[in-house]
Amino acid sequence: MENEDQSESSLLVLVLDIGLSRATTLRNDPALAAQVLEAVIAFSNAHLMMKLKNQLALVACDTETTEWIYPEDKKSDLAELRQQDGQHELFNELERTVRRKIAELLKRSAGATGKGESMLSGALGRALCYIHRLQHEERRVNARVLVVTANGQSVSQYMNFMNVFFTSQKLGVLIDVCCLGPESSLLQQGCDITGGQYFRAPQPQGLLQYLLWVFLPEPLLRNKLALPPRVKVDYRAACFCHRELVDIGFVCSVCLSIVCKFSPICTTCHTVFKAPGALPVKPKRKKPKLA
Repeated sequence: MENEDQSESSLLVLVLDIGLSRATTLRNDPALAAQVLEAVIAFSNAHLMMKLKNQLALVACDTETTEWIYPEDKKSDLAELRQQDGQHELFNELERTVRRKIAELLKRSAGATGKGESMLSGALGRALCYIHRLQHEERRVNARVLVVTANGQSVSQYMNFMNVFFTSQKLGVLIDVCCLGPESSLLQQGCDITGGQYFRAPQPQGLLQYLLWVFLPEPLLRNKLALPPRVKVDYRAACFCHRELVDIGFVCSVCLSIVCKFSPICTTCHTVFKAPGALPVKPKRKKPKLA
């Protein structure tokens, strides 16, 4: 059994969310953002060093698009893969590719206003498509997804996130989240649904330490480690009308959309409902008179 476990490859798809809003600390501190990128690259190298057959993929997203970062479709030139300062060729290729692709993505999004939500759900969808293709080609591959984000809620993409979470659960893919910004109840739900680990880093400067401590071990080994306790998951749903989390709402029986106030016509599928009428009053029974 040990030889079989060692022969299985572990695929880690890292989703890096760089769609930073104006209030995000990383946008206001470029040095901290560069440190976060360095931590992501070092963590990726550590994953590849854990086992010979380990595989890595990286997807980035911002407020406008998603970009496939690594691995590239075209192979790099052999002259570029020569050892530099004793660095392994694979690590050199990974670092050069990630830095170049992230710089291109940041350059394209430099003129953006920073408004709108990040396309994180689309990046997760691309990650699952890549995992599904590899699982179809290689039967024995353990896949998981790690999201590194500094954004908070993305309630406008509620249905997209739910589709991604339940698809991931069906494929047996864990979704881990390392949050550098405010709490995200949607990502907490995704981690709880898929069996992943949600962790909010108290200090972004120590991101590499948190990644190596919490997310580098395989899921089968996490029960034997002293990891942070699981957070209490907020399972409130987001209404389709105002894109806000609600405690009590109305659900359409046709398309399952959620609204915070009753409407006779569904705003999503335009189904017409009957207005709830008053409950019928049962007549009181008269007591029989005694003779």
